[in-house]
Amino acid sequence: MCSGRVDLSFVIKAFLNGNDAVYIAACKLDECNYITSGNYHALKMVILCKRIMEHIGLNPNRLKINFMSASEGNKFAETVDSFIKEIKDIGPFGKGEGVDEALLKDKVKEIYKLIPYIKIAMREKLHAPISRNREEWDKIFTIQDVETLFREVPSYWIDPEKCQACGTCLRRCPEDAIIGGKNLVHIIDQQKCIKCGTCFEACPPKFGAVTKLLGTTVPAVISEEKRVINRKSKDTKD
Repeated sequence: MCSGRVDLSFVIKAFLNGNDAVYIAACKLDECNYITSGNYHALKMVILCKRIMEHIGLNPNRLKINFMSASEGNKFAETVDSFIKEIKDIGPFGKGEGVDEALLKDKVKEIYKLIPYIKIAMREKLHAPISRNREEWDKIFTIQDVETLFREVPSYWIDPEKCQACGTCLRRCPEDAIIGGKNLVHIIDQQKCIKCGTCFEACPPKFGAVTKLLGTTVPAVISEEKRVINRKSKDTKD
């Protein structure tokens, strides 16, 4: 019911599903029915998404947000008709960009996988107050911000010397990207990992087994034999 609930993942998923464009109709600015900034939050999401689209070579004009009241049916119809015409002029997904559709979809798929990381990295800007000055909007997220964002994508690695197989990270991982077991050093499946950092935050500080890596290669996975943790039994005799 509120445009502020339109998540970045909704938009990226729409393109991943082969849609040519996404149109968001929001309440008039400063007239949010639920909270005072819901539509401004949607606006910031759209600005960020457009920058990401530009970064991967997807025409940012394929995404549009318009602000109107529920009583402005004529405006809704006019803006939708105008947007459809604009998209027809741009052309179908991929063809309009002059690139292979499958290649572009692969890029969109990678973005979709990184959405949790994007939200965390851009959290401060996404939730910060926005200027009412329209001229300032394009400065909220710049193409340089996005280039830095994807240049510094982290990886997470579990140090086999520190892991105690407590299972905390395994249970908390939202994508089942952590492989573990009783008395087995846990490992992260890098193909499944969405870079959300949940494992990093969940690992008990007394172990500190999860490491955040930037600009370096993730160490090779250790063998099954080396993953076994031999726990020394305590001598209970007096």
